[in-house]
Amino acid sequence: MAIVTINTPYITLGQLLKEAGVIDSGGAAKAYLAVNTVRINGAPDSRRGRKLVPGDKLALPDGTAITVTSA
Repeated sequence: MAIVTINTPYITLGQLLKEAGVIDSGGAAKAYLAVNTVRINGAPDSRRGRKLVPGDKLALPDGTAITVTSA
C-alpha cells in the first residue's frame, strides 16, 4: 500500500496520480482515466478534478492501493 501525504485540505485525483508516480505529467491524467477505472473508497470515479481528502483510499486497476494522509 502506498501512502500520499498532503499539507493542504485536499488533492485532486490527477495530482495524486502524478505524486504517486502512476503518470508522468498532470496532462496524462485524462488519458489514464479514460482507459482505467480508479476506485475511490470503493466507488469507481474518473474525474481528474475529484477532490481527495485525508482518509480517502484508492484502488488502481493493477492492484495498487493508495491512502491519502495529512502531514
